[in-house]
Amino acid sequence: MTRSARRALLIAIGVIAGAAGIVAAMHFRAAPGVGGDALLAVTLPDAAGAQQSLDQWRGKLLVVNFWATWCAPCREEMPLFVKAQNEHGAKGLQFVGIAVDDVDKVRGFASEIGVNYPTLIGGYGAMELSKSLGNSLMALPFTVVVDRNGKIVLRHLGPIKPDQLDAVLKGSL
Repeated sequence: MTRSARRALLIAIGVIAGAAGIVAAMHFRAAPGVGGDALLAVTLPDAAGAQQSLDQWRGKLLVVNFWATWCAPCREEMPLFVKAQNEHGAKGLQFVGIAVDDVDKVRGFASEIGVNYPTLIGGYGAMELSKSLGNSLMALPFTVVVDRNGKIVLRHLGPIKPDQLDAVLKGSL
C-alpha cells in the first residue's frame, strides 16, 4: 500500500469514526427540542386526507415515528411497531407514524405490511418537525416517546431494537 493510499485510508477511517460518534451522541442522549405539549399540538392529515391532531392521544403512551417508504431501516422496524401495537394497545400504547413521503406510496406500504396504527402524512416538512424535536441530523427513522403526562421520555435516532422498545414499554405501561 502506498503512502498516499494509507493516508487516504486513515482519513476515511477518521471521518467514519467522527460520524459514528455524532450518531451515537444523538442516539443515547435526549436531545433538546420542543416538549411533549408542542408535539401534541401538531395536526397532520392521515392517508385518507382527514386532519388528525396528536392531542387526541394525550393520556396514552404515545410513540411517534418519523419514517419513509424509501428508508430501509424504517421499513425494517415497522413490523415491530405493528406487533407492539397489537400486544399493548389495550393497555394504553399508541403508535403514530409520520410519513416523510408521498401519500400513495404510504398507503401502499402500510397496506402491504398491515400497519395497525395511524399513519399521518407529513411530507418533507415533517423533517423540520423532527428537527425541532431533537433530530439535528434530520435522518430517518426518528422516534419520540411521550408519556401519559405529555412529557417526552425518549428521542431516538435510528431503528429501535426490540429490547430498547421493551425497556420503554416496561417502564411506562
